[in-house]
Amino acid sequence: MHSTKVLIIEDDDVTALNLKMSLEKFGYEILSLANDELSAQNKIKIYNPDIVLIDIGLKRQNEGIEIAHFIRDKMPRPFIFLTAHSDTDMLISAKQTEPYGYIVKPFEPLNLHTTIQMALYRFEEEQKRLNSIDALKHDKEHLEKLLYVKKLSDQPIVEFGEDYRHDISLGETFYKNQKIKLTKKENAFIRLLVVHLGSVVDFAQATDYVWEREGASDNSVRTLVWRLRNKLPTDVIKNSSGVGYYLEE
Repeated sequence: MHSTKVLIIEDDDVTALNLKMSLEKFGYEILSLANDELSAQNKIKIYNPDIVLIDIGLKRQNEGIEIAHFIRDKMPRPFIFLTAHSDTDMLISAKQTEPYGYIVKPFEPLNLHTTIQMALYRFEEEQKRLNSIDALKHDKEHLEKLLYVKKLSDQPIVEFGEDYRHDISLGETFYKNQKIKLTKKENAFIRLLVVHLGSVVDFAQATDYVWEREGASDNSVRTLVWRLRNKLPTDVIKNSSGVGYYLEE
């Protein structure tokens, strides 16, 4: 089992030792101790900790906050502030670094352990969301490239079925030159089918593109297709049993 690697930034030797001993009892791996900004930055780069504990009140004013800014901007990972007081101005500055928690000294070992676990969980969930957003952005960029390739005679029009056309620049669908009134999601689905004209769009592709980060299921896609079929003059959307849908060319 992976032991969580912790870097402690604390300039009081007794507090630092208490932190180290308390965390080791919970199975954490204490990588090193640092007591100022320079050594903290160097040790973060060298040891690559899973989480960092930062004394907000290091000897030089705002030094702990500057370390937090470095972590957030240069080497993202969860960090928790240790504080022995409630200086309003300092706490306002600390909040701007978006810490993953606060521990008031003198600390309770169980409270420290719980705060660390919540910080690790929150950071992991944030990374998942960011990765999902990046993947979605990449997919949409790829989709736009595909749409560009499909422009016919330098006009952003794709024809499909019999008497249908989709205007890419307007994001609208026409039948016999009459605009078909569709919702945003219906238009997005048609757009996706147009990009993949001649091949099947499966349920996963549909939910990822049409619903983005919203919750959706295969039944959401089926319901959307049912509504579209009621709006379109002909049955131009075809089934690929159990897989997805495609447009009649």
